Amino acid sequence: MASQDDLGAPGSFLTLASDTPVYARDGEEVGQVAHVLAEPSIDIFDGIVLDRSKLPGGHRFIDAAHIESIHERGVALTITAGEADELPEPGAHPGDGVQHEGELADKLRRAWDLISGR
Repeated sequence: MASQDDLGAPGSFLTLASDTPVYARDGEEVGQVAHVLAEPSIDIFDGIVLDRSKLPGGHRFIDAAHIESIHERGVALTITAGEADELPEPGAHPGDGVQHEGELADKLRRAWDLISGR
């Protein structure tokens, strides 16, 4: 189990790298960062795609509201490892469960399309 002291200096979604470990509220590692879903030009952070396994198909979407803090060596969540097991798989637009309208929605869709290679 990792404490936030073990995770290093505070960071932000702008500095978050792929393969950074992600820890549940109870300290259990639940996977690694696969993608950061953001639109940095307008300072919008929508969440991350979590890779839960070494095999294909282990991706889950974590909304920004479930992220307690980002550090140089890990991400701390507000949810438990059991709750992380219930996270949804990312769809065409992983943040679709979060309601955005107008220009912001268009920018987030374009950001996801860029990240996902669509």
